[in-house]
Amino acid sequence: MKALVIVNTRAGGGDAGLYAFLRVLGAGLYAFLRVLGIEGVETVLRFAAQDRRLEELVADAAMFDLIVAAGGDGTLSSVCYETRESGVPILAYPAGTANLLSMNLGLPLDPRSLADVALAGTPVCFDLGELTRPAPDGAPSRSGFIVMAGAGFDADIMRTAQPMKAAFGAAAYLLAAVSNLAPTVSKFELVLDGEHVHTDGIAVLLVNFGRIQFELAMTPEWDPRDGRLDVVVLRTKYVAGLIPAVFAAMLDRVGHYPDRSASVDIYSARELELSAYPPLRMQADGDALDALSPFAARVLPGATRLIVPNDSPYVQDGPELDG
Repeated sequence: MKALVIVNTRAGGGDAGLYAFLRVLGAGLYAFLRVLGIEGVETVLRFAAQDRRLEELVADAAMFDLIVAAGGDGTLSSVCYETRESGVPILAYPAGTANLLSMNLGLPLDPRSLADVALAGTPVCFDLGELTRPAPDGAPSRSGFIVMAGAGFDADIMRTAQPMKAAFGAAAYLLAAVSNLAPTVSKFELVLDGEHVHTDGIAVLLVNFGRIQFELAMTPEWDPRDGRLDVVVLRTKYVAGLIPAVFAAMLDRVGHYPDRSASVDIYSARELELSAYPPLRMQADGDALDALSPFAARVLPGATRLIVPNDSPYVQDGPELDG
């Protein structure tokens, strides 16, 4: 068995957190790789850096039996997107700030347990999201996401939180949110599978995996294998207006599933286009993008294979989807 391990040493805190990150990741990753080595796995280790394009690091991905992506959600989604044609199963090694994909998949945090999942877990096909946005030269720019993407208040949070991650970890997102209590309100024009919707609010979120920090669900019926994206419009004008939606998400955990319509609208689509007036900043899987709306998005059904524990609900729900 041959494994390709992609490590993003800048995940979780940027330059300021690099050495702390290496101390934590280094010990854990060594324990993880040691288990693989003892089991006879040949490992190729590659490090993502600013002067190395990720697509170059995974260009020969089809030659491997397993890909391990160690980094934050942005790193993991990029690896999934760049290897979507390879069919090689991917293990999401949580080494970022939020690690939402790992949480949604129910992966263990202990490196040795993660190695056991890598060796004996079940590959399951999941949907990917794809963003298309105009580039300065006029050619469309495409990128992928696996947990969620969006424009507006969420993107502002990601951008504000970035320099605080090294010091505060996941709490940086909360600090960023409360520092912008009156976010920009835009008028939205959405085209959802050809149907036009006009509304307004502070953000539009595209949801594939729907569980966020504190295991709260963005929508009550998200499904990363249904070939669709949940489209969430935050219609409030102030951050305080999101409190009912947060409360509703908390009640979801005990099975009550209250209505969220007081502050959000939820749609579902395979393809969509978004225009916002004024334009809004964008984010994908926790990374602030150097781009503004408008943009288009679509779902790529079953485009990536992720390894999950054998007792995962994604295994119990049915057989693995064919890639």
